[in-house]
Amino acid sequence: MRVGIVCPYSFTHPGGVQNHVLGLGGWLKQHGHDVSILAPGQASPALLAETGLRPEEFTSAGHAVPINFNGSVARINFGPGPAAKVKGWLDTGRFDVVHLHEPIGPNIGLVALYLTDRPVTATFHTSMPTMRAIKVLNSALPSVVSRIDSSIAVSEAAARVAHEHSGVNPVIIGNGIHVDDYPLERVRGRWRGGEVPRLTFLGRYDEPRKGFEVLTPALPLVRSQFPDLDVVVIGSGSARSEQGVRFLGGLDDEARNYWLGRSDVYIAPQTGRESFGIVLLEAMACGAPVVASDLPAFVDVLTDDEGLIGHVFRNGNSASASRAITRSLSEPRDLRLERGRAQAARFDWSQIGPQVVQMYRTARRNSARMRLSGRRSRLRQHRSVEA
Repeated sequence: MRVGIVCPYSFTHPGGVQNHVLGLGGWLKQHGHDVSILAPGQASPALLAETGLRPEEFTSAGHAVPINFNGSVARINFGPGPAAKVKGWLDTGRFDVVHLHEPIGPNIGLVALYLTDRPVTATFHTSMPTMRAIKVLNSALPSVVSRIDSSIAVSEAAARVAHEHSGVNPVIIGNGIHVDDYPLERVRGRWRGGEVPRLTFLGRYDEPRKGFEVLTPALPLVRSQFPDLDVVVIGSGSARSEQGVRFLGGLDDEARNYWLGRSDVYIAPQTGRESFGIVLLEAMACGAPVVASDLPAFVDVLTDDEGLIGHVFRNGNSASASRAITRSLSEPRDLRLERGRAQAARFDWSQIGPQVVQMYRTARRNSARMRLSGRRSRLRQHRSVEA
């Protein structure tokens, strides 16, 4: 198939949805499909090459504007200029299916949904409280929303939001990773990283919903039992100093995986609005034990047929977090290693990609039925007029 993928978020500042789009595009191309990606900003040739894509397989929809959305900063674009870019891309693409990500708000995904006459698959990523403005927007455009021929949500939480905002009932298909990109580090001693236990936090620590301020009050309680605890923070944020905490800044994937593979606890203290939790999979793929807040999306990712793979704590509760960290550090480091790696493998693109392609086939069948139904309706109307 020839697949056109629309991402509403700028590739100048990559994030979770952008990485998902790149991973999907690379997998589709590897399996014989033609791929074209449309998004704001610019994707560097090096970034595209990491997943086997060429620069000509990415089209920029123009500059993006940062807006505060869902407790974070979303860089999107909208308006006449981006709309013209979308139309030109659709006209030249002649796609068998158009795959839109997050087409429920004022972004280029909604524009593409309005303009395209091709079969449409939509993926919903967001977990957030119901927003009346988005719900009203979608209810005011029922004929546009009805153009979605098949829908995906990355989690139950994202599916609930999609249904509340747009009335769709998505199929749950999680985010994908390439498990082989994450080297599994085996335990060689008491601690994974060396002579002392190591706890690692990864994320934009200035962003309240990432939960760094939940973690810091928990550390003294953990150190009462593990006084030599090494705390590593990976991610962007303002310059700061915390006693006993090392801020490494933003790292590339290889360096990030190095630290995850040498962590005795990966901590995910996010406080809300997380729809999946792919970094939990990345940590488990590298062998790191996981401690996370009890957000539904996190619990789903951490649960296999035997139950919880890691430890969870009450959302926003530092004392509960400290107890969960302590319990994890008190276990053998390899207690859940194999289960964690196996859980990550469930979300490998070799498992996720075919499910997405099946949704493309569903979209094409549903679109064909709708066109046939429309022709029959017009024929009945014509015969009624003749009579």
